[in-house]
Amino acid sequence: MEKATFGGGCFWCVEAVFQRLNGVTSVISGYAGGTVKDPTYREICGGRTGHAEVVQLTFDPEVISYEELLEVFWKTHDPTTLNRQGADVGTQYRSVIFYHNDHQKKLAEHYKAKLDAAAIFDKPIVTEITELPTFYKAEENHQNYFNDNPNQPYCSVVIGPKVEKLKNLFAAKLK
Repeated sequence: MEKATFGGGCFWCVEAVFQRLNGVTSVISGYAGGTVKDPTYREICGGRTGHAEVVQLTFDPEVISYEELLEVFWKTHDPTTLNRQGADVGTQYRSVIFYHNDHQKKLAEHYKAKLDAAAIFDKPIVTEITELPTFYKAEENHQNYFNDNPNQPYCSVVIGPKVEKLKNLFAAKLK
């Protein structure tokens, strides 16, 4: 088993996407990349800690590769918007890949360069690729959020369409 850590806006959205992939055995919402030890959701939302909302995955590389996880990451959020995804604005919503080892770093940088060279997006990719600092697990009420609250307005209006996009693009990779 291996770990991967991604931030692509609100962690509830990113969590809902990666939970549905075959080979992903665990998805934990949390915070990384900031300066405050043991930050809280309230501190993160203020945008003053420097943390990004992220998910940390545990996955079986025999079932789903890191490259496949990167493909899902790039295609299920907008990596060209600095510090925002949709209506969620602030550094805590930045697009970021926190790599766990040199192999992940090389793969992420290569994939980003390939996308930039192919001009897949109308604007440059602003996704940060950096070594994982300390990962802090978010509070329990933020874990499994979409699955536990599917009728909550944010879930149905924002997360639901992301999950549908995942189903349309990656049906063969779903549980």
